[in-house]
Amino acid sequence: MLPLLALTVIVVLCLGYRFYGRLVARNYALDDGAVTPAVKVNDGEDYVPTKPFYLFGQHFSAIAAAGPIAGPILAGQAFGWLPCVLWISFGVVFIGAVHDFSALIASVRHEAESVAEIAKRHIGRRAWLSMMIFIWLALSYVIVAFTDITASTFVGKTEEFEGGTFQFNPGGAVAAASAAYLTLSLVMGVVDRYLKPPLWLTTLIFVPATLFVVWMGTQISTAFVLPVDNPQRAFGLIILVYCFVASLLPVWLLLQPRGYLGGFVLYIALAVGVIGIFFGNLRYPGEFELRQPAFTTWDAGGATGMLFPFLFVTIACGACSGFHGLVCSGTTSKQISKETHTHPVGYGAMLAEAFVALIALATLVIVAQGTKLPGPGKIYGDGIGRFLTVIIGKDHFLFAATFGAMAFSTFVFDTLDVSTRLSRYILEELFHWKGRVLSAAATALSLAPPTLFIMTARPPAPGVRPAYLDFWTLFGTSNQLLAALTLLAVTVWLHREKRRIWYTAIPMVFVMTITVWALILQVRGAFAAVRAEGLTLNATTLNGLVGLALLGLALSLMVESVKAMKNGPAAEPAAGPAR
Repeated sequence: MLPLLALTVIVVLCLGYRFYGRLVARNYALDDGAVTPAVKVNDGEDYVPTKPFYLFGQHFSAIAAAGPIAGPILAGQAFGWLPCVLWISFGVVFIGAVHDFSALIASVRHEAESVAEIAKRHIGRRAWLSMMIFIWLALSYVIVAFTDITASTFVGKTEEFEGGTFQFNPGGAVAAASAAYLTLSLVMGVVDRYLKPPLWLTTLIFVPATLFVVWMGTQISTAFVLPVDNPQRAFGLIILVYCFVASLLPVWLLLQPRGYLGGFVLYIALAVGVIGIFFGNLRYPGEFELRQPAFTTWDAGGATGMLFPFLFVTIACGACSGFHGLVCSGTTSKQISKETHTHPVGYGAMLAEAFVALIALATLVIVAQGTKLPGPGKIYGDGIGRFLTVIIGKDHFLFAATFGAMAFSTFVFDTLDVSTRLSRYILEELFHWKGRVLSAAATALSLAPPTLFIMTARPPAPGVRPAYLDFWTLFGTSNQLLAALTLLAVTVWLHREKRRIWYTAIPMVFVMTITVWALILQVRGAFAAVRAEGLTLNATTLNGLVGLALLGLALSLMVESVKAMKNGPAAEPAAGPAR
């Protein structure tokens, strides 16, 4: 049944790319005769015309982080796997991929400007300011949500194997492997910078070394067990220190080599997932079936809430992600050599991410019903580990599970680094800060809200809801509301150019309705809790205040957009002729 389900999703994604994706592309009237910013500037640094095959891989690695893994697992636990599969399959075709594609082509046709700059050009300065502040707050939730989830994967209970001769701590193994992986990335950056070996030699050395550090993590796992009362909080603070340092380092030293190695980890995890889904039962009959319920409830209660609207914001990046618009308009648009490449890169990469979400959901559904479920990072790590044993055998499960969990953390490190950098850039642009000292100050300010969230989060305890659930729903809501605002900015641009807007306007209205609905419910719930429990500095109070701010900023941008659409077409068209 699991292979049939996966095959059905693949068919839906392929048909979506072939038919609906082409329909959207025709409406944009892609023109290979147009000079793209990458070709026009071509400075050899930020603006570099890149072949679509390589650009697809780079873009896919940038967007396929931990969001499409954690979201589907959390939503699958709450509502069952069937609603998740339906939203991932059809939501990505008609909304998520359209969002990414639209953000990319809009940026290409606006000199590779960011989404906020496009909003400034077509809606106004107030819209630009609202979007910049909104993005900064949304990125704070990206950082805190993934920091807390990753910290939870670094904590575990030490177990004894091989008659008590070998002690193993699963959390310590992941922490050790992750630390070694980051160190390896730094070494690779220095080697590439100063020794300049050929890429094939670098790959031949450092990719196997990445697998070696996974094995090494299993051997020194107990050395990374923190002797403190709340190790999860301690690891969370350590990760935030990493964010501070990593986001200030030159990109050649850590970001680029870590991204390159992380891409291999991503593709290996994808290949392992495909092999496990389609061939797992051939080697281990009956072990890789759909064991979790297809549907559980219309109202999961707690932070997850009702299926409508919380299914959509909980899955988050698996079907639609506003964060992708930042990547599309921030880096990818500067590397597009022809307009027609925006279709496979923008639309196609998002469909590929939906398959990442499906594999993540598969790691949940193969768990026996009634099993006490850990956090999404542990579920994914164990699931990928089980899929990997189809290839290497069950005798190597400790290595396999550590690889799976480290794969999750590598995706998170990419997200955390980029999110912290983007947050710093926003503050530098808003306040016109320049220089290393002010860059460090902007980074510290960007990490202040996540630090406050981590410090005030309740400690993990049996029977107590994990702290990351306090952050995840608002993260997913802000992320998808950002996608709606991006589609809104694109829709205003298309309207002012007198072009068709239905393929961006309809998804925009749907996502806007769902996310504003979810945000209102969360703000109302937060303030109800404050009235009942009293005003204290905790995650509930902070979520209520931030949620209220996000709601106000979004409504402000909507009002400004309506005004802009009434003002008629722009004086200087920024796009090609309508079709």
